[in-house]
Formats: sequence, structure tokens, C-alpha cells
Amino acid sequence: MGKYRIARLDEMEEIDDGREPYRAVRHHLGITAFGVTAWTGKEVGDRILNEHDEADNDTDDRNEELYLVLAGRARFELDGEPVDAPAGTFVSVEPEAKRTAFAEEPGTTIVAVGATAGKPYEAVGWELWSPIRPRYEAGEHEAVVEALTPLVADHPQYPLLAYNLACVESLTGRRTEALEHLRAAIEGSDFFRGFAKNDTDLDAIREEPGFRELVGD
Repeated sequence: MGKYRIARLDEMEEIDDGREPYRAVRHHLGITAFGVTAWTGKEVGDRILNEHDEADNDTDDRNEELYLVLAGRARFELDGEPVDAPAGTFVSVEPEAKRTAFAEEPGTTIVAVGATAGKPYEAVGWELWSPIRPRYEAGEHEAVVEALTPLVADHPQYPLLAYNLACVESLTGRRTEALEHLRAAIEGSDFFRGFAKNDTDLDAIREEPGFRELVGD
């Protein structure tokens, strides 16, 4: 690969996880220094950004986020305050602020860029996990194993994929494979060492010697 990459938004696959569809710009371009995602509301009134804040999440990240309205017109709600945002508007949001946004024109697109101040960014692969997550939440663990296995093989740089595969392998009795993928996840990000200590999905392998070596007491 050369020293630069170029892509148009409409060249990127739109990913639907059952909430608001998005395009995984960071993953598509191979960016590892910060997160960047594009979200489009096709019709007036469509919610573009899921309502959330960044102060309390599973990864302990407290992302500062910058939003750019790339096309159309958006209405942000920031801690309940409405903000009109036509194309070309930048909106900077600190971690504690609750935020969401809606399309005021068809085809409104927002680009979101985020990272945690003072902390190296870790690309864990949430973009590829997100569309699979509804099946996990529905208890379809065999289907999740089938979906995740090739993704982990194709994208070993993403520890979240390996960790979640370890979880569903544990839940489906694949103890050896679960330990292998848990090891890969921890090698990719030490965050998963601590997370595994209290994750009930891993109870089936918790007494395995390999688990204790990886996670500790």
C-alpha cells in the first residue's frame, strides 16, 4: 500500500447494526491513530447519531468527539439543547455531554472523529463487531461463532473480535479455541485481561490453567 489512500463515501459499504446505519471510514482507510465514522440520515427526521455520551462505557475511554456535517442539514441535541447545523458546521463535544442528531434534510451526512485525550488510540474492531452483536444479544451463539471465525482470521489486528469469539466459544463448549482467542485478544490489548476477570461468558473456562495464566487470580 502507498503512503496515501483515497475513497469516496459512496464507495464504502453501509453497515446496519439495527440502530443507525454507518460507514466505517477508519477501517476502510486503515487508520489506526483515531476513530472516524460517517453516518447518514436518508429521510427528514431520521436519527443519525445514537444518543450517548462518552463518559461511561465498556472500554473506559472518554472520547472527545468532533462532528462535521458533510451534507444536508442536521439538528443536534446536546445535553437536551437543540443546535441547528447546516452543511459545513463543526460540532465539538466533550465526553460528559449527551448527544444525538437528526436529519433536517434528506441525505444528511455527519462525519464523527474521536479519540481520548492523553491516551493512545486502540483500533479494536467495533465496526465489524457491531452488526453481529444483535445475534449475540439474542443468544444465537453458534451463529456468532460462524460469523466471527472468518473475521478474526481476516483481521487479526482487532482484539475485540478475538475476545468476543473467545466468549461465544466458551459459551458453546469450545474451550481450547476460547483460550486461544482470549490469548490473542489480550496480546492485542491488555484492556481485555482485566475485562475477562468478571465476564460471565468466560465462566466455562475460568478454572482452566491457561485462563489463570492469561488473566491472573
